[in-house]
Amino acid sequence: MERLRVPVELRMRSSPFRSLRPLTNPVRSLGLLLVVGWLGCAGDYVARTRGVRQAYESNDYPRALSLLDGEAKGPELDRLLILMDRGMILHSAGKYEESVAVLAEADRLSQQLDVVSVSEEAKALLSNERQRAYRGEDFEKLMISVLQALNYAELGRDDDALVEVRRVNERLRKMVVDEKKPYEQLAIARYLGGVLYEDQQEWDSAFIDYQAAQKLQPRLGSLAEPLIRLAKLTDRQDAYRELKQKYPEIEERPLGRDEGQAVVIIEAGRSPEKQTTQREYQPGKLVDLPVYRDRWLPASASVQVGGDVRTAVTVTSIQEVAKVHLSDRIGRMLAKSLAGTAAKAGVAAGAGAATKSEAVGVVTFLLLSAFTAADLRSWLSLPAEFQVARFRLAPGHYRVKIQLRGATTEKEIEVRPRRVAVAVARVY
Repeated sequence: MERLRVPVELRMRSSPFRSLRPLTNPVRSLGLLLVVGWLGCAGDYVARTRGVRQAYESNDYPRALSLLDGEAKGPELDRLLILMDRGMILHSAGKYEESVAVLAEADRLSQQLDVVSVSEEAKALLSNERQRAYRGEDFEKLMISVLQALNYAELGRDDDALVEVRRVNERLRKMVVDEKKPYEQLAIARYLGGVLYEDQQEWDSAFIDYQAAQKLQPRLGSLAEPLIRLAKLTDRQDAYRELKQKYPEIEERPLGRDEGQAVVIIEAGRSPEKQTTQREYQPGKLVDLPVYRDRWLPASASVQVGGDVRTAVTVTSIQEVAKVHLSDRIGRMLAKSLAGTAAKAGVAAGAGAATKSEAVGVVTFLLLSAFTAADLRSWLSLPAEFQVARFRLAPGHYRVKIQLRGATTEKEIEVRPRRVAVAVARVY
């Protein structure tokens, strides 16, 4: 199969380019190729920030932030990625107020970038997708609000957290209903909504969100306990009987007057990374497109609070969500790639006609096409999945110990009577 084929209009016998004399300065041509190639490498955000991720995944958050500061002087095309990575690192470091501010800026920029720039699109057609501002995948835009909700939950600002949860749900509804995209609601957002509403003792709203999470992730196991308990509390008898049949092992009982709850949310593993694959769009002709490659082999965390040990349950897999969202874009990316080939052929034909040289047209097309590549940028500091464990405890201060693949992470949490405390931890 051939990956690159010079368009027939640049090779026709009748073409005015037939009269070209051989290139008189091959060194200059080679230099131009090297410059274009260097620019392509310089624009690779993923490669430039490898050190940031290494520090981040080693829990060396000050160094990760310091290295990321160097990117502030980099291409404006990567600004959204810089903000999202900074917001995630601050969130993982427990600097929730700072993370809120940075992710709010990322959210505003994301909305601005959704307005398509005609000139930028034209530039991308003649080069590649890396030469336009990164707008973020749909799920990445949703993750901004999920992380904001978790930031606010850690800060004890339930109302603000619920605003972000509702934003996730509304944005997804619009994507599915208005834009006809094959997405689902995010179970972690709905489950977190249930936790927050339960903490505010809004039992009906809590039940609705827990039920939505259970429908999205039927294998909730012990995490379904509040759903069964609230079905009974809100007198939803049919739902209660159905849930008891589905989860016969769960024994629900009303919370005691001097009893509280702790919900531990674990951001586990590393999100998938884009790599290049080739798609045949015509017999014998290939085009480069991105696909996600997993960087995380699923494993469940063990969570200990006081003397109680629970195995965390995966509520949402970002690995799976990412693949669904990218797959929805493949057809549009293929169409853009073909349009780019046509645009490059047009420019090359114009160059050849202007110089009355077929070879100039051919070389122009080859130069424009030589560094065509799939855009492999993505928000790589995200976790691979969200896991949850929950506990019923006497009021007091507790140390939460999370173990995953031999590594231990610890958090502090305060449990209050009749309240639901939330602790968020990042593990790799």
